[in-house]
Amino acid sequence: MVKSVGPENNPFEALGKPPEKLPYDGYTVSSTYITMRDGVKIAATICLPKGLGSGEKIPTLLYQTRYWRAMELRIPFRWIFDETFTNTPTPEIFTSRGYAIVYTDVRGTGASFGTRPHPWAEDEIKDGADVMDWIISQPWSDRNVVTNGISYTGTTAEMLIVNNHPALKASMPGHGPWDAYTDLAFPGGVFDHTFIQLWGFLGRNLDNNNASMFRPVLPAGWLLTKGVKPVETDKDLSQLKEAIQQHATNQYVFEMIHDKDYYDDTLPDGTGIDAASVYPRKDKIEESNIPILAWCSWLDSGLVDAIITRFINLKNPMIAILGDWNHGLRFSANQFFPDRSVTPTPTERVNAWVNFFDICLKGNGIQGKTLYYYTMVEEKWNKTNVWPPEGYARKLWYLSENNTLSPSIPQTDSGADSYRINFTATTGRLNRWWTLLAQPIDYSNRAKAEKKLLTYTSSPIEEDMEITGNPIITLYIDSTHEDGAIHVYLDDVDEHGNITYITDGQLRVIHRKISSEDPPYKIMVPYHSYKKKDAKPLVPGEIAEVKFGLYATSVVIRKGHRIRIAIAGADKDTFAKYPAEGRPTITVHRNKSYASNIDLPLIMKK
Repeated sequence: MVKSVGPENNPFEALGKPPEKLPYDGYTVSSTYITMRDGVKIAATICLPKGLGSGEKIPTLLYQTRYWRAMELRIPFRWIFDETFTNTPTPEIFTSRGYAIVYTDVRGTGASFGTRPHPWAEDEIKDGADVMDWIISQPWSDRNVVTNGISYTGTTAEMLIVNNHPALKASMPGHGPWDAYTDLAFPGGVFDHTFIQLWGFLGRNLDNNNASMFRPVLPAGWLLTKGVKPVETDKDLSQLKEAIQQHATNQYVFEMIHDKDYYDDTLPDGTGIDAASVYPRKDKIEESNIPILAWCSWLDSGLVDAIITRFINLKNPMIAILGDWNHGLRFSANQFFPDRSVTPTPTERVNAWVNFFDICLKGNGIQGKTLYYYTMVEEKWNKTNVWPPEGYARKLWYLSENNTLSPSIPQTDSGADSYRINFTATTGRLNRWWTLLAQPIDYSNRAKAEKKLLTYTSSPIEEDMEITGNPIITLYIDSTHEDGAIHVYLDDVDEHGNITYITDGQLRVIHRKISSEDPPYKIMVPYHSYKKKDAKPLVPGEIAEVKFGLYATSVVIRKGHRIRIAIAGADKDTFAKYPAEGRPTITVHRNKSYASNIDLPLIMKK
């Protein structure tokens, strides 16, 4: 079997139902410091099932975070909730099914000591092995550890594999990057200015134990919490104060990279941006043969492509899942059904995660690799053992006169459209990049937003068409300036003219060279190295090819609907401005010599 379709392909059902009878009810909470190999103390909160018998041994879920493992709650919330209730997962489901949970503040964060040069630094990764050594020395441990997380913690879960520790039996990275440059910081070489700046602001305040920063950005968080929870032996808070003092020398990503332009620029500690990436550790991850369950959404920043890249590059046994929710699976992000509740529910999701770990620890494990993906509009789960899936084909649609898209190549010798870049163009603050801050996703303003863009729209299509994979855009442009950015959006337009966003992509034009070198890992789109040696400023007035991938998607375009692409040169609420000065005019050529087009990945139904 390569691809199959139907309700049985829902991964949350395929992983099985929770047991009808749970072995435990309730849990206890304690905390301590765990000393690392170099003397740095890591704060840990431990949740154990109530009623755990003397001598009884159970597996452990390890969850490593930089966003406070536990909170010092304000009155009256501390009387209602325990310190772990904001964590994902919350302890109830795991402990009721016979797992211990150990939450830690990673080095240089929360109540832990130490400093951090950048996210997922080597010392932070090695700390995971030391924590596992501590776990398996505990009287309640059966010497088996599993790990999971979402976003930052998803990457700590994946990086934990690198240690090749014999206690680790499974990893579940959710919504995590594979390549920090392309998936997060510089998608298409375009600096994600807003997210990186806000992420740094959040991290600095968390590391300084400044809960007041929640007040303007997350009032509910400010009302709930006073700060990070100290370990229970730190009665006079002296250890917490000392740890926070050590955090003062932490480095934050925005300051490190806001002035960078190239993939091979170095960080202050002399490492490259790829030091925060998973892919350079690919060989160590494969050596472990640890089973992986990786999950994300079609609409989550560049992390959607990270899931596919992980699936086609790693040899580990793997389940990969791509759904239609926001970053972290709190809200539905399906733009065709914007008012629908998110599925699966949080309880269904966490029970599925426990089922996966049970399979790895107590069952026969998982074999091979399976990718489950949700096709929007069709509203069905599909699954495949290979990517691209069975039935994959590509079809070109050409930019044509009168702002149309045509399946036929232009036959005219000339044809072009000029567009003066509108730097007020925006996708707003509920887009696929702002969702990295746990925001919902909302592209309902496309009709208004695209009045500032250059658009091309097809005639109504004659039969349903499934797009699954990465669309590839090829534009032949000239510009009045040497630098710039091209943002391209793919939309569905229904019979009434309603516009629904599907996906998009971007490229800084100085990075337009398609490298002849092999990429560092397999990819599904044209390879741009983003390195200094490959930079190619535009020559004003000279036609250049700009070709790049949009983010992968899976959607059905219904018969009678039209497809549209919209071209911009800016997204002011999200990305840095290129060029920093001036306002370019670009000319998009669309003739038989320079046939600008979008190449759509289709699934041909049998």
